[in-house]
Amino acid sequence: MKKLFEQNHERFDGIRPINIYGMRFIYFLMATFLAMDVWTHIITYDQRWDSSDAMNWSVWGAFTIFAVVGIFHTVKMIPIMLLEIVYKTIWLILVALPLFLDGNLSSDTTDGMIFPFLLVILPVIFVPWGYVVNKYIKCE
Repeated sequence: MKKLFEQNHERFDGIRPINIYGMRFIYFLMATFLAMDVWTHIITYDQRWDSSDAMNWSVWGAFTIFAVVGIFHTVKMIPIMLLEIVYKTIWLILVALPLFLDGNLSSDTTDGMIFPFLLVILPVIFVPWGYVVNKYIKCE
C-alpha cells in the first residue's frame, strides 16, 4: 500500500502510482460512459449536422479515442487531462457560476451538464501537478 504513494522513476517518470491509477480510472470512465453517449449519438444521427453541433460531438468523440490511448499510455496523455480540466473549469465559470449566484443552478438549467462538469474534481485530484509544472511549464 505504501508503494502507491511513492514516486516511481522506473515505470512512471517519477509519478506516484496512485496518480497513474487515478488517471487511468478517469480515462476508463471517458472511454466507456462518454463513448457510449457520444458514439451512439454520432452513429445514429439521421439528420444534416449543424456545424457547431458537429464540432462539439467530434471533439467529444476525439476525447473518447484519446481516453482509450490514455489507459495504456497514461503519462503521455496528460495533456488530454489538462484540456478536460481547463474546458470544464471555463464552463463552470461561464455557465454554472452565474446560475448559482442567481439561485437557478439545477440539472434543468444546465441541460443535465452540471454533474459531469463537477466531476472535474477527479482529474484535479489525480493529475501529478509537480510533473506538469516541470514538464510543461519549466520544460525540464
